[in-house]
Amino acid sequence: MKIAVIGTGYVGLVSGVCFSDFGHDVVCVDKDPGKVAMLERGEVPIYEHGLDTLMAKNVEAERLTFTGDLPAAMEGAEAVFIAVGTPTRRGDGHADLTYVMAAAEEIAANLTGYAVVVTKSTVPVGTNRQVKQVIRKANPKAEFDVASNPEFLREGAAIDDFMRPDRVVVGVQNDRAADVMNEIYRPLFLREFPVVVTDLESAEMIKYAANAFLATKITFINEIAALCERVGADIKQVSKGMGLDGRIGNKFLHAGPGYGGSCFPKDTKALARIGQDHAMPMQITETVIKVNEEIKRRMIDKIVDLCDGSLNGKTVAVLGVTFKPNTDDMRDAPALTVVPALVGGGAKVRVCDPQGRHEGEALLPGVHWVEDPYKAAQKADVLVILTEWNEFRALDLKRMARRMETPRMADLRNIYSAKDAKRAGFEAYEAVGRASQIKLFDAVDTAAE
Repeated sequence: MKIAVIGTGYVGLVSGVCFSDFGHDVVCVDKDPGKVAMLERGEVPIYEHGLDTLMAKNVEAERLTFTGDLPAAMEGAEAVFIAVGTPTRRGDGHADLTYVMAAAEEIAANLTGYAVVVTKSTVPVGTNRQVKQVIRKANPKAEFDVASNPEFLREGAAIDDFMRPDRVVVGVQNDRAADVMNEIYRPLFLREFPVVVTDLESAEMIKYAANAFLATKITFINEIAALCERVGADIKQVSKGMGLDGRIGNKFLHAGPGYGGSCFPKDTKALARIGQDHAMPMQITETVIKVNEEIKRRMIDKIVDLCDGSLNGKTVAVLGVTFKPNTDDMRDAPALTVVPALVGGGAKVRVCDPQGRHEGEALLPGVHWVEDPYKAAQKADVLVILTEWNEFRALDLKRMARRMETPRMADLRNIYSAKDAKRAGFEAYEAVGRASQIKLFDAVDTAAE
């Protein structure tokens, strides 16, 4: 089957590459000539483990090509995927559908035979019907159907998520469109991965509801972590005890500096706005958004406390600035709140991140970038772990402590423990969801006696 994918961002490129690996003939389209040229050279504009190898394999097999020529890409295509950005619209929280509707108009102008127009982008409920109206108005004689096929890809694990999904969601209006979508996903159907076929509105809602629920789990455990700090409980033990309940599960119960990334922030805002527009406020989601911002600011307070109440003149080493490990994505990362606050407070900030520098240099002015975590720690007053990259999970803490001016650690991902820090020579350690660093160190000393 021939497939055209409009947009070579994260969702479009991963989807196009994986569809081609299913055996389909895929053409990925982008308006940016520079990006198309980069892809044709075999260069991947995003960091996603294994994507470059899989892309090269399918280009060599002549199943995957890149172009800026939409009419040529759509010639003979049985499915056209819209995979363009839907960022939060400035001022009102709505998802910005400008790129989606522009793509729909271009598709309408180039439809020459029957095709299913599939929205892969995350869009508010009702958008696919709007896409249909746009195409019908622009090309009344066009023969087409629309379908909703939301993505559920985790950055850093996107290929595995696409090839071995928890489920594939497809929203359609008739059997003809459903048959095309089933043919596209036949390799997954044959391996008995669930393909859930729904109406358009339900498919659109599933995406928002799923992301809002996961964001709620993260925010809930972060609130519980704050309470643990006050009452002397350990959030790791609490999370483990909760997660063993099959009704709850252990995923997304890791306390930290709040959620970020390309999906949760914009999708929670969009869902809240959809609720407001339909006189059905999403009160839990609205609270989640508010609390998540408060959590980020709470992390700043932890670092300030370790600096004896003032950041001015202090040197802070920050390990990790991407919103999660195994990605170069900085969108709505906690670092975009935390690091500027450190710089604004007068601190000298050194940053080390395996993939974050490319985007981070423009987003985090006033910091000094280094390639090695031990260089970041040189003469630092505080070490802050903000993203749990594997490179930071097994640091030589003694070596770290020796390099620092005042060996103090804000472990905002709970990678280590007070005992680890104390034995390595740190004089203070602050985590998330545990008692204060002083109490923890007292507990270690008592246990050793």
